[in-house]
Amino acid sequence: MIRNIIFDWSGTLVDDLPAVLAATNHVCKAHGVPQFTLDRFRAEFCLPFKDFYARFLPHVPLPELERAFHGHFTQAQYAVATLPHARDFLLFCRRRRLRCFVLSTVHKDYYAAQTAANGLGRFMERAYLEVWDKRAKIAHVLAENQLAASETLFVGDMQHDIETAKSGGVFSCGVLTGYNRLHQLRASQPDLIVEHLGELRDILRQRKFDLRRPALAAQWPPHPLCTVGALVFNAAGQVLMVRTQKWSGLWGIPGGKIKFGETSLQALRREIKEETNLEITKIKFVLAQDCIRSKEFYRDAHFVLLNYTCRADGPGQVRLNDEAQEFRWAAPEEASQMDLNRPTRVLLKRVQREKSAKREKSEH
Repeated sequence: MIRNIIFDWSGTLVDDLPAVLAATNHVCKAHGVPQFTLDRFRAEFCLPFKDFYARFLPHVPLPELERAFHGHFTQAQYAVATLPHARDFLLFCRRRRLRCFVLSTVHKDYYAAQTAANGLGRFMERAYLEVWDKRAKIAHVLAENQLAASETLFVGDMQHDIETAKSGGVFSCGVLTGYNRLHQLRASQPDLIVEHLGELRDILRQRKFDLRRPALAAQWPPHPLCTVGALVFNAAGQVLMVRTQKWSGLWGIPGGKIKFGETSLQALRREIKEETNLEITKIKFVLAQDCIRSKEFYRDAHFVLLNYTCRADGPGQVRLNDEAQEFRWAAPEEASQMDLNRPTRVLLKRVQREKSAKREKSEH
């Protein structure tokens, strides 16, 4: 029975990745080292962070690196935001009387500034900060607070967090809201991987806080899920691609599950509005696909995918909700060269093939 939760801070409860990337690139630029793209930074960054700097800036003393980093991060810290579902999850923990702690590398001054702004610190019984190697600290956290390992869950967004949980003999949960990507978390073999803390809340409820129960994937859902998605075209003939961590950081199309009582077209309009803020028109069904236990998806699932094309209605501006991390309008030929998830690639090829066949027919 889970009675205690230890949280990582960065990438688990707050989104400080943009600020950390900006500060890291400031350090790199100052020392003549190539700056990082977001994708490369997520792929390369590791904890303890001194190991990261030893790989990319081995010629610069660590105190000098820290001064340069902190000098810039202090200015960029205004961009640090509470992650979606974090506050609701902490309220859920309070209602269930779960003891909550923070174990993080975050500097105490940044934690103080961020909690003063977001109020999350009031949910924590104790915060252990500026911990370079959490693996060496977790036994102390458990002992000092008399936490039984069998009743404790560590939640974090990096491989180091999963390793920390294993070092302490506690349950581990990786979240896809932070620094490491799906394949990196999978390599550490956590007990759970969730898209966000809202999903973790649901899992704890369903398992009655007992993570020794059979894996959720074996229980949910007991049947295939029917979903809708569309290749959305704009007036210029470009298609909208969105990238999500739950699909291994690959590009795909907006869409989601059909709710009970909805038609597929109602669901498509609702999902695209919720995920992109776009109204759509000229909807056309293209194909249905089976997606069974795809390794690209973050958990074991069976989807029946109803795929459409449609047109963005008017000059609406794309505004993503918390399900996707990035979007791009691209010509279909350009989109086909992107790192697409397999169902999206199948759909795009079918649409392009039908377009070519129609053009050939009109020419003859």
